[in-house]
Amino acid sequence: MGADGRRGRWATAGWYAALTALAVIVLFPAWMTLVRAVSRPRSYLEAGQPPWPVDVQWDVFGRAFSDGDLGRKFLVSGVMTLCIVAAQLVTSVLAAYAFAFLRFPFRRLLFVVFMATLTLPIEVTLIPNVQTVQSLGWLNSYPGLVAPFLATAFGTFLLRQAFLGVPRDLLDASQLDGFGHLAFLHRVVLPVTRPVVASFGVIAFLAAWNQYTWPRAVVTEGDWETVQIGLQTLSNAGAERGNLAYAAALLAAVPVLVLLVVLQRHLVRGLTTGAVKG
Repeated sequence: MGADGRRGRWATAGWYAALTALAVIVLFPAWMTLVRAVSRPRSYLEAGQPPWPVDVQWDVFGRAFSDGDLGRKFLVSGVMTLCIVAAQLVTSVLAAYAFAFLRFPFRRLLFVVFMATLTLPIEVTLIPNVQTVQSLGWLNSYPGLVAPFLATAFGTFLLRQAFLGVPRDLLDASQLDGFGHLAFLHRVVLPVTRPVVASFGVIAFLAAWNQYTWPRAVVTEGDWETVQIGLQTLSNAGAERGNLAYAAALLAAVPVLVLLVVLQRHLVRGLTTGAVKG
């Protein structure tokens, strides 16, 4: 084997070593969460908090699910998340199409103003939005949980970048064939940009599922608490039941993990496409 071959093998081995080290670093917090979840809290502390389970309690997941009433909270979070994702997909697709393909006055200015909303953190609009929801009688309800998130400037930006990669000649050709804008969007634009749309759906799901600040502000009854509120409640359960919060956190991560595994290919392709299209 020549020098080039040996260098190539060493380079490959180096890459594998670096990626393995990176994987360990990334997965270590998840492993420690599992260790803290299945270990009896007092025994784990007395053992010096080692990176391996101590006095294992495998029933902790069932106890966390029942004690935290996670069944109801999963339902509330699931309905809220699905409504937000569906609404954001529809509004973002339509707005992105308008900014990418339609010609109307002040289009660029409106797009800049639209994007400027990304600079506003939720804390800035929290009190006015809560007052609006309260005046509408939407506290402790799905409309109250969903309404402020029916549209998102980030989704519009991401999908617009993808739509700009669709040749405008296709629009002209489709109009000659009698297609309207909605038909062109449905039959041409969305199939071509499916990975980007799917990746945005994943991002919207993650953002909605992990919400805490807004549900905490508009929920005053236990029946309308989301999973994230339930995790906060379990974290205050006391030292003897401290592992319940870790177990509940792992349970809450299961839907996200499943979604990421199923749509991983679309997520990577979609973000790459959205980043390079101009």
